Amino acid sequence: MSRSARLLELLQALRGRRHPVTAAELAKALEVSERTIYRDIATLTARGAPIAGEAGIGYVLKPGLFLPPLMFTADEIDAIVLGLRYVDQRGDAVLTKAASDALAKIESVLTAEGRAAAAAPLTMPGPPPSFPENAVPLSDLRAAIQRQRRLEIDYADGQGRRSHRTVWPVQLGFMDNARVLGAWCEARRDFRTFRTDRILAAVEGERYPARRVDLLRDFRTYMAAKEHPAPDRN
Repeated sequence: MSRSARLLELLQALRGRRHPVTAAELAKALEVSERTIYRDIATLTARGAPIAGEAGIGYVLKPGLFLPPLMFTADEIDAIVLGLRYVDQRGDAVLTKAASDALAKIESVLTAEGRAAAAAPLTMPGPPPSFPENAVPLSDLRAAIQRQRRLEIDYADGQGRRSHRTVWPVQLGFMDNARVLGAWCEARRDFRTFRTDRILAAVEGERYPARRVDLLRDFRTYMAAKEHPAPDRN
């Protein structure tokens, strides 16, 4: 195993643990000496890896972005570029800028071969669609999701029928021809999806009485049931 590959494997071993792991455990997992682990930890730290700990106690990888050279295979680079190009075409202004910034950061730490692969990807997304205009900026909806706030919305369905809803926004979805807001609807006492171009007005209210992480889990279950309904046994 090359040293670069070993450093990557060590980093991956640290990523998979929430609690400090000793050099002895890492040495056993990677089939190297503890001295090698100490040296490799020092190398990764010098390159910017947010590793906390010390010899004899253990090491843990703190939250933070660290992308060492040679981290990605050619196929992984292709997948990353494809995903970011898709976001660049279909995201709103916030996500488009984030995708561009993320790609620049990734390219800055790739090897020369990796940068060449990113510059000439093997795949590309299809032509970008045109989305209907939104009366309510997606940034407002995103902010309500982040702050876990109720939204009072005026909504028009596909037939133009208007209604007023109080919803707990959970997630934005970017479809091929529309964007949707996934939310818990107080009137229906269930999850619903709302096309963002049909939300005529939205006023942020107080914090809703639930954890978004729990709502998101239940929303995914709701969407999975819609996509794969249970068979009719009658």
